[in-house]
Amino acid sequence: MPITDDEGLDRLLDADAIAVIGCSTTPGKAAHEIPAYLQRHGYRVIPVNPFADEVLGETAYDRLADVESDVDLVNVFRPSEEVPEVLGAVRERHAERGDAGAAWLQLGISHDEAAADAEADGIEVVQDKCMKVEHRRLRG
Repeated sequence: MPITDDEGLDRLLDADAIAVIGCSTTPGKAAHEIPAYLQRHGYRVIPVNPFADEVLGETAYDRLADVESDVDLVNVFRPSEEVPEVLGAVRERHAERGDAGAAWLQLGISHDEAAADAEADGIEVVQDKCMKVEHRRLRG
């Protein structure tokens, strides 16, 4: 069952390295502003965007599988219909490397079946919640 309680959300906010699938190079877009906010609040943001070489001063990767360093949490800015593929990549990485133990689907993004499959493989999932909003609410 996806995480919805404050205790679970707050626990996931303890992540250090956050891979951001769909991280945007365009200021003003949520997929740029939210990762920038997270970066300003001490998180290591790892952009995953096949159309960019760099986002927010960090090297951008084409795919989650290409990220060399450990990933604590995967933050997703892709349409709901792409969630099964994205969570499939998270599940694959988690199985192979033992990291990427949580996925956070941003506000307006959800896919119950894909989330249940990820959870069955030991990945914690948040759906349809803004990480910036929850961080501000829970951590001030």
